[in-house]
Amino acid sequence: MGCFSCISPPNNDGDIAPRSVKSPVGGKRKANASGSVSVKKGGAARGNSQKGNAARSFTFKDLALATQNFREANLIGEGGFGSVYKGRLESGLVVAVKQLNLEGLQGNQEFIVEVLMLSLLHHPNLVNLIGYCTDGDQRLLVYEFMQMGSLENHLFEPVQMPLSWSTRLKIAVGAAHGLEYLHCKANPPVIYRDLKSSNILLDKDFNAKLSDFGLAKLGPVGDNTHVSTRVMGTYGYCAPEYAMSGKLTLKSDIYSFGVVLLELITGRKAIDCTKAPGEQNLVMWSRPFLKDPRKFVLIVDPLLEGRFSARSLNQAIAITAMCLQEQASFRPLISDIVIALEYLASQAQDSRRARTHSRASSSPSQLEARADSRRQELENPSR
Repeated sequence: MGCFSCISPPNNDGDIAPRSVKSPVGGKRKANASGSVSVKKGGAARGNSQKGNAARSFTFKDLALATQNFREANLIGEGGFGSVYKGRLESGLVVAVKQLNLEGLQGNQEFIVEVLMLSLLHHPNLVNLIGYCTDGDQRLLVYEFMQMGSLENHLFEPVQMPLSWSTRLKIAVGAAHGLEYLHCKANPPVIYRDLKSSNILLDKDFNAKLSDFGLAKLGPVGDNTHVSTRVMGTYGYCAPEYAMSGKLTLKSDIYSFGVVLLELITGRKAIDCTKAPGEQNLVMWSRPFLKDPRKFVLIVDPLLEGRFSARSLNQAIAITAMCLQEQASFRPLISDIVIALEYLASQAQDSRRARTHSRASSSPSQLEARADSRRQELENPSR
């Protein structure tokens, strides 16, 4: 099976952001032909935790200075949208500057949508948009800097210690809270449409924030059950009914969230062409294991080295399997997922504290004996 994106290049007029549309949280939003954006007052979200944080307009010169002329040493990420650079504003604030690749898959419409969405939607688990630049044909976005990078980096390219089980659950809870805000607090609800590990950013305490809202779509209202749109997103994360029909619902995001949970549990990528045939698609490979509790442990990330409780694993996989139901109506609501994951995360944290306390109360000689025993096991695996 080959690897490919289920993204269709946007056409010239796009289907995401008309020139004047209702805000997902009240008020109106407008974008002119040049791509500059204005948001009318009255668009503050209910429950907004960051009211009054209006996105600022930067000049290209401002951002060139902040990133030292987009110096390669400041490059912290690349994708279909373009490149992301670490920068420092005149105020001293450290930021991430995303420069849109004008020849890439994401175009002006997606840029406008992202500015609008993040100007109007504010939550601790959504990345904070500080500003944007629309000088000439330049399109740049300025975000808060997330010290620990993306979840993708920590799962698949670990440069530090592998993520612990309790940290993985903490990240899942944070991402779920962000999705819950979009689905339940925005009015009309917002379908994220691009939930994946590379779009989950982490601060220094591993608090998760959703980023990259260029593909976000207003959800169905009234008697409508879905929104019909072009199939966009990333192959391996797209819900099957959306990929086949273009019918988008809130439950499409739930499926994508299930894929992220599966990545957290297994340490495997949603799509990995380096794997053997039959193992390249994570969901397809895992389905036989998800049906048999006796096989759950066989799909766990080896980097966890067994440091998790069987009960916690079983419950996490049960939540994951429900999210990955092929029939959308069988998938749970995000609010129910949040409750379940919060319980698991609290249990894992309590268990971790107990283990830490137990190690701290052990005598030096006991710790040395355990270390010697473990060293002998590694040196003589046949014993």
